[in-house]
Amino acid sequence: MRIPARAVAPMAVMLIGTMVPLAANAEVLTADHAVQIALKNSSQVVAAHAGVLDARGGVQGAYSGVLPHVLAGVSRSGRQTDNFLALSQFTSTLSLPSSSFHDYAYSTTPALTGSWSVLNLSNLTGLSSAKTGLKASEFTQRSAQADVALATRRSFYEVVKAMKLYEVAISTVKLAHDNERRVRALFDVGSVSRSDLLRSEVNTAQSTLDSLVKKQGVLTARVALASQIGISEPQVGDVDTTLSVQPVEYDQATVLAEAKKNRPDLQAAELEVKSADLSVRSAKMLRLPYLAATGFYDYKPTSDTKSIPRDTTGAALPATVGHNQSDRSFGGTISLNMNLFDGLNTDAQISASRARSMRAHDTRDVLERGLEGDVAVAVQGYRTAVEGLAEASSALASAQENLKLTQQKYNVGSSTILDLIDAQVQLENAQSNQVAAAAAIRVAAAAVDRVRGVQP
Repeated sequence: MRIPARAVAPMAVMLIGTMVPLAANAEVLTADHAVQIALKNSSQVVAAHAGVLDARGGVQGAYSGVLPHVLAGVSRSGRQTDNFLALSQFTSTLSLPSSSFHDYAYSTTPALTGSWSVLNLSNLTGLSSAKTGLKASEFTQRSAQADVALATRRSFYEVVKAMKLYEVAISTVKLAHDNERRVRALFDVGSVSRSDLLRSEVNTAQSTLDSLVKKQGVLTARVALASQIGISEPQVGDVDTTLSVQPVEYDQATVLAEAKKNRPDLQAAELEVKSADLSVRSAKMLRLPYLAATGFYDYKPTSDTKSIPRDTTGAALPATVGHNQSDRSFGGTISLNMNLFDGLNTDAQISASRARSMRAHDTRDVLERGLEGDVAVAVQGYRTAVEGLAEASSALASAQENLKLTQQKYNVGSSTILDLIDAQVQLENAQSNQVAAAAAIRVAAAAVDRVRGVQP
């Protein structure tokens, strides 16, 4: 794409001043600052960050299936038995009865218990799936940030454009009032017809109406920007309305290669496919045997007993007291387990995992199919914006020259006041078109950065 030489210079140096002069030390809102505010406050970014936290929790939950579980505790138990009677037979003819009024038993056991799925292929694969899902969530967060940045720049330059158009409209209203006074003076001396006077009055009214619409447009754009970046409209403050444009040339093939490599949404979709496929494999492995280990360690367990016996007449005898204590007691088991039937729970997990995999593959395929088209639209949109600014700059130069010539003709009486008004209206339109074209280039450049994966 070749840009006309006469248009490049005006585009490169075009600096449109603010509508209201700002103090040298006044803090103004720039596009980059607006993006940073939006990245902190946007609900879309907050939701993406919450998604990362959810995925991190999923990884931690998956670790619980492969790491040991250890429980520490102290248990205290007690038991009392009243009116106990037992009969012990030593021979076929000799029986020794025993009985007691009360039996007491107490024990204290500090203990460590643990369990560990030593080899569970389903849990190990699920952990890999969760880790991949976490990476996908992080790339999704980056993609959300890029979307918010692009939307913020669009809103920001809508504000700039609205302010510039209002500035042009105010200037046009002033010219329209000046022209109306001039036509009225000529009408009073009979130099123009009443039709010319009415036409100038209509032009003044139309210019005033346009300025009111443009003023409302400024407020509407500011409110939209404030909503986008998550603050109130008064907090937006003064906006930097400087529009400096330096056109660049984008090669579509290069942008496409960058997009394939850097686009966070593509990377997130690819990782999500991998995570979903691993989840299917993990669900299927629930049918496989798994090796588990359990163990316990009791530290200095103690037990105390007390029994109050009675004789054959039922009279209480002296109490018998016992105390048992050991330094430690420990043990463990290793088991090989297999779910033969779990109430179709495994089948349900396999079906859910397959559904997730189908959605992930479809999302990835849709993004890949549309990538080339997205790049083409963004690059062509930028080229169109550059060409539009070139044409707008050319039209503005022509409108300025036309107004100058019409003014000279009017001064020597070879053109009418209406010709001068028409030239001024053409200049207003050309100025408005140039403002819109300059803002469109900024937005188009941001769209190209988004499509090729440039992070804000």
